[in-house]
Amino acid sequence: MAFAHYLTVFGNRRVAAVLGLGFASGLPLALTAGSLQAWLTVAGLDIATIGYFALIGQPYTYKFLWSPLLDRFEPPWLGHRRGWLLITQLLLAAAIFAMSLIDPVQAPGLLALFGVGVAFLSASQDVAYDAYRTELLRDEERGAGAAVGVLGYRLAMLASGALALIAAEKWLGWPATYRLLAGVMAGMALITLLSPRLALPEAPKSAASLELKGFAAMLAGALLGYLCARYALALLGVPLEGKGWGLVYLVGEVALAGAFALWAARRTGFPALTGPLDEFISRRGAWMLLALIVLYKLGDAFAGSLTTAFLLRGMSFSQVEVGEVNKVFGLIATLVGALLGGLLMPRLGLWRALLLFGALQAVSNLMYWVLAISGKSYGLMVLAVGIENLCGGMGTTAFVALLMALCNPQFTATQFALLSALAAFGRVYVGPASGVLVDAFGWASFFLLTVLTALPGLILLIGLRAPIDALAASNQEVQPADG
Repeated sequence: MAFAHYLTVFGNRRVAAVLGLGFASGLPLALTAGSLQAWLTVAGLDIATIGYFALIGQPYTYKFLWSPLLDRFEPPWLGHRRGWLLITQLLLAAAIFAMSLIDPVQAPGLLALFGVGVAFLSASQDVAYDAYRTELLRDEERGAGAAVGVLGYRLAMLASGALALIAAEKWLGWPATYRLLAGVMAGMALITLLSPRLALPEAPKSAASLELKGFAAMLAGALLGYLCARYALALLGVPLEGKGWGLVYLVGEVALAGAFALWAARRTGFPALTGPLDEFISRRGAWMLLALIVLYKLGDAFAGSLTTAFLLRGMSFSQVEVGEVNKVFGLIATLVGALLGGLLMPRLGLWRALLLFGALQAVSNLMYWVLAISGKSYGLMVLAVGIENLCGGMGTTAFVALLMALCNPQFTATQFALLSALAAFGRVYVGPASGVLVDAFGWASFFLLTVLTALPGLILLIGLRAPIDALAASNQEVQPADG
């Protein structure tokens, strides 16, 4: 496609809808991550507790479990996908408003509970948005759609991240800031109502009763696995008290709950979930590719899990300084990195882009190590944030391209939800470990460890060159259907 023609694609209604809905998709994330972390830090909670608040993001990891239901059942209005978008957006506005009414010191558990609710609704909105975007855009619009989707998502993170930090310190305080953003979230419903309508798909092949029975069995299996893991660890004498042992319990509970949930889904019958899973797992090298999804951004996730707390508490920068540099300038650097990655990828190819950009995003974490050992320096903070976000943006571009290439067009919604949930695994579960490591070794050693954490993913990537090259070649031959 000629470059001039490529630019004209940005002006149509479908791509504009992806931009607006990308903003709606990105708005809640910071409110359960960086902005919430800043609120808790200013409120005076200890760093280990703040690290555990990262677990609020667990629904992003498990969204593939209920994504089949969003595929199978459709609200009877607004056409395909848009009904779920409208429902989740309105409920998100209500849940964010509820968070604003809670004192994090007096009721941290209640705040965490509503935070989990926001994350669940946000993850559900993401499932609907990813599927809607994939089905709406035509083949020649997907590049532009991906670009404006990232732009909308990052602009929303700017609003709920940097602008929220500045507004909270200068004018509103955190509760009023959350109330303001709840109003913005409610306004996103208008974007959904103005977006193009998709025709409803053909009647589902599986019975609704079978899908609901399978979903219920899956939840029961997950609960049984959780209880078995908890009591087994207790019988083995593993202490429940202590933050390090709490992480052992968490990993054991999640692993066994997931295994029992999948077993129950297969025994009872949950074809909307097991069909897409079986198709993916049947591919050659599937388990290695799944491991790569988890590991590729792991070092980046470690470094980013406590960056706001590091700059505020470890380096004693103000909320305004952190908002201006880490959020605003960091956003610009990320967008530049994403654009640069997109420009380089056609020349490099998918595998080489993944390797080069992955290495750069790992090495860029050393800039925070330099800042930690050098002491407070505004200029050095700007440099560290700029380099880390630039390289992270390049890595994200290649990584998203990999996720899209891995999806079978027959199972786009569920497989994309599965892969993106695995990608969120690192961001969610490194939080508790990050807090414990910082307490034990200090900030400088922590950032050195984040570089080492990135190496397994790069080593695995080197061994997967042949299947990734074959995957990229096969996707160039496939012409997706119009949305």
